[in-house]
Amino acid sequence: MTLREILARLRRTYCRTIGVEYMHGEDPAIKRWLQERMEAAENTPTLSREQKLRILARLTEAETLETFLHRKYIGKKRFSLEGAESLIPLLDWLVEEFGRQGGEEIVMGMAHRGRLNVLVNALGKGFNELFAEFEDTEVETMMGRGDVKYHMGYSSDRKLADGRTMHLSLAFNPSHLEIVDPVVEGRVRAKQDRTLNWEGEPAPRDPERRKVLPVIIHGDAAFAGQGIVAEVLNLANLEGYATGGTVHVIVNNQVGFTTNPEDARSTPYATDIARVLRAPVFHVNGEDPEAVVWAVQLAVDYRQQFQQDVLIDLYSYRKYGHNEGDEPAFTQPRMYEVIRQKKPPRAVYAQRLAEEGVATGGEADELMRTRMARLETELERTRKEGAKRTVSAMAGLWSKYRGGPDSATPEVPTAVPEPRLRELLVKLSQVPQGFTPNDKVAKLLESRRKLAEGDGSEPFDWGVGEHLAFATLLDDGAPIRFSGQDARRGTFSHRHAVLADARDGKRYTPLAHLREGQGRFDIFDSPLSEAGVMGFDYGWSLDMPEALCCWEAQFGDFANGGQVVIDQFISSAEDKWNRLSGIVLLLPHGFEGQGPEHSSARLERFLQLCAEDNIQVCYPTTPAQIFHLFRRQVLRPWRKPLVVMTPKSLLRHRLAVSSLRDLARGSFQRIIVDPPAKQATRVLLCSGKVYYDLITARETKKRDDVAIVRFEQLYPLSDASLSEVVKPFKGAELIWVQEEPFNMGAWYHVRARWPEVVGKGRLIPVARAESASPATGSEKSHKYEQQLLVDQAFGNAAPRK
Repeated sequence: MTLREILARLRRTYCRTIGVEYMHGEDPAIKRWLQERMEAAENTPTLSREQKLRILARLTEAETLETFLHRKYIGKKRFSLEGAESLIPLLDWLVEEFGRQGGEEIVMGMAHRGRLNVLVNALGKGFNELFAEFEDTEVETMMGRGDVKYHMGYSSDRKLADGRTMHLSLAFNPSHLEIVDPVVEGRVRAKQDRTLNWEGEPAPRDPERRKVLPVIIHGDAAFAGQGIVAEVLNLANLEGYATGGTVHVIVNNQVGFTTNPEDARSTPYATDIARVLRAPVFHVNGEDPEAVVWAVQLAVDYRQQFQQDVLIDLYSYRKYGHNEGDEPAFTQPRMYEVIRQKKPPRAVYAQRLAEEGVATGGEADELMRTRMARLETELERTRKEGAKRTVSAMAGLWSKYRGGPDSATPEVPTAVPEPRLRELLVKLSQVPQGFTPNDKVAKLLESRRKLAEGDGSEPFDWGVGEHLAFATLLDDGAPIRFSGQDARRGTFSHRHAVLADARDGKRYTPLAHLREGQGRFDIFDSPLSEAGVMGFDYGWSLDMPEALCCWEAQFGDFANGGQVVIDQFISSAEDKWNRLSGIVLLLPHGFEGQGPEHSSARLERFLQLCAEDNIQVCYPTTPAQIFHLFRRQVLRPWRKPLVVMTPKSLLRHRLAVSSLRDLARGSFQRIIVDPPAKQATRVLLCSGKVYYDLITARETKKRDDVAIVRFEQLYPLSDASLSEVVKPFKGAELIWVQEEPFNMGAWYHVRARWPEVVGKGRLIPVARAESASPATGSEKSHKYEQQLLVDQAFGNAAPRK
């Protein structure tokens, strides 16, 4: 070839309606693979007449739905896809191509723009269901619950062209842009984990991951602007979070609400943040749907071949403003002058097919008329018959589990016979032949072995209680996923779930080697991220209801880095979307003189979120309690998120101990009454670590007239149980004691839920003074404050506010 011919070929390949970034990659084999695929075809697909007509049909479906809704529901928000209708043939092609390459399931996530169109035309949501949401006839049943239609998820089984079936899901999501991304990845990982052959550590690129695909549809402004995107991209190749590659589609409207690209990012392309993964990017003109389907075919090929992320930057426009009632010409007058002159992508493509002799203008118009007539018929039927109910969320994997009120699901026995506990302790103390543990870890393993040989009364600490809870569940066959910063060792060096050989660093996980056929045990040190990892683990819990899924904060103070996940998913998903989760948040909490950033998991914020038995909030004080609590979370069919205030100094506190006998009897106790030696004149009600300060002070002060009551579960907490607590202490003073300041901790929660006692002045609070930050930075001041509130609790000093 001459130089002129080479240049012409390269221009045809890279300088028409597709532009590609891939030379920033480091692997020459990958770059060669991409180059050969693209240049051989000049980035142009060879399509049959049937395939071209299929593209036209998909564009017609996309356009007619938007046109119909615009006419029938004037002024109603729907966040139309108009201007980016090529997304529908893109998804159609993606599903078919993924199925052709052996894929079985796709989980999608996207924001509101074009979501209704995707629900109907990509996932197969019925017109009847969509129109019923617009008609909004179920006013009374939806009061205080539910969500807007462009947040709703859906799942369906789609028949592929070759006759096979593909399961499709679109995750429910809030308006907080991109926060659904980690949820999608977590759901996909759970589906993959369910089918993978598990031997030791999971492989990030196990071939089996090719069967389930995450697809995330982004907006250009959000992809560049939302920090959660970077957090999720960073998970892509990590052992505990890899999903075998994600197909990212950026629907690039070239504007974010009213913000121009030059004000929205510091980079030329919205996709530039993804260069950290060396991922290829296909920039494609959405007005050339054939280029769009070629780009998605390449993207799926790449993902399946290399199990890495890939991006499609779908350049398009937004026909209206941010919503259909917004006027975009206020801020983008020239852009919208051009947009108003444009023909819809369907019309442009129909004209192209007419010129090619593939389909006449009359045939294209007939497609439009037929589709509009069907929409009209379906709307009339909906108005006459109402909505058809879809499959319950409590089907399939979730058929054994339930939500609803706490009182409707009885407690379950969680005790484990001592012989079984001893047997498991022996296994937890063993390492493979030739494995050399760290000297201190070796002593810990030896202490476990000795505990197994004792008479059952020997005390043990929190780490043993945790391990035995996990071991008994795994022995029952339940899977466990545990993730968080420094989770394997534990922030405070109490867990040591994964051991490192002192000579060569090789890892060994005793909990993963209890017996053949045990439950799967995965524990991961997460990246230094809260929102991304918490969202991922929440997503994992949605598709693994039988498992114990734990996310642990390094300190509870840092959990608010994932506050959006807590607010928009964990605490409210059941109410909004009828979606349950059994995720466990473990949040180290307690005032120990470490300052305002290492003292508080913001217990008060979780309690403020409590309503309708939506979550559980617990503050256990003994190893036996955490043992029974973990087991209850799995064995009880009631699936609600569990928020646990976990200890720091109590991990090795001489009084915070239990014995095997405590695990072999009883169950989790929501409230523990520590009665006095004689008739009580004062009752101290508390929760958590402060209990140990109070019992120590009671002994020191010789106050055998003081009863101490621990609230191990702060929510759900029934009025009946509260009344039963004080019943035996008629006439005694009731004092609520907490380490936290008055405006924090559990005081306001207790006060609101116990009005008949508080209102009569019978319950007096003792706490630190109101404060804008949780704790003092001075260790001496901390000790002074702690002693003061203990003295106040026993009536030796005046309470202060």
